[in-house]
Amino acid sequence: MNQPLVSICIPTYRGAEFIGTTIESVVSQTYANLEIIVLDDNSPDTTAAEVGKFNDPRITYLRNAANLGPQGNWNRCLALAKGKYFKLLPHDDLLSPDCIANQVQVFEADTDEKIALVFGARKIMRPDNRVLMERGLNIPAGVISGSELVKRCVRSGGNLIGEPGSGLLRKKLVDVLGPYDATYPYVIDMNYWFRALAHGSGFYTAQNDSAFCIKAGSWSVAIGKKQHLDFVGMANAFRADARYGLTALDCAIGNVRARVNTVIRWVMYRYLFAA
Repeated sequence: MNQPLVSICIPTYRGAEFIGTTIESVVSQTYANLEIIVLDDNSPDTTAAEVGKFNDPRITYLRNAANLGPQGNWNRCLALAKGKYFKLLPHDDLLSPDCIANQVQVFEADTDEKIALVFGARKIMRPDNRVLMERGLNIPAGVISGSELVKRCVRSGGNLIGEPGSGLLRKKLVDVLGPYDATYPYVIDMNYWFRALAHGSGFYTAQNDSAFCIKAGSWSVAIGKKQHLDFVGMANAFRADARYGLTALDCAIGNVRARVNTVIRWVMYRYLFAA
């Protein structure tokens, strides 16, 4: 298979404890032509030293002169990427060995460029790196229309597509979409997926392509109290865009399920991070 350049950007802040494992999952990909950019948001820990343990010419380590915050750091990743394809990978998440090969293969076969986003199932990991659960769509591998995928997410009250590391995008579409928007911080990744899906279909690999690690210091845990309100605000914003075909009923169902999901997450985090 032809191997066009893929940019994997790893935004990090205080990630010294986890980032080595994350980088190891990237350099171990069966797909070789990678640009690996680690963008350190002025961490006061030993992140630089951990990255320096890897002797791989594909890795570039950059440190922001001042802390930009998650949105600013993610957007700098977009600006720095030079590959044909783009993946954002948070510093405590993991890729399966064949993730990039599988996802690029789908895009390379899509010569009409009707697919906007390739994504897979993923494992949700406990803080001790044991698998807590596996999440994905209850459909076979293949194409799903952008509007149908958005509607499924809204009605579920959650992110069925997955965290940033779950998906792969064409860089030229990223350039059209522009920066990440943290108006609703908890759903910043889902907001980007929805915007991409206005330009084409999704393709679900039905394979565990990535793993999302729940850590006590992760951003999603820290802003957990806002999860429901952020989801509802974002869903209503996309309902106002006729391209998505969302209805008041879709958003009402999503509202109820988002409330339930927030309670479930709160109980799960309380159990996982109890002293």
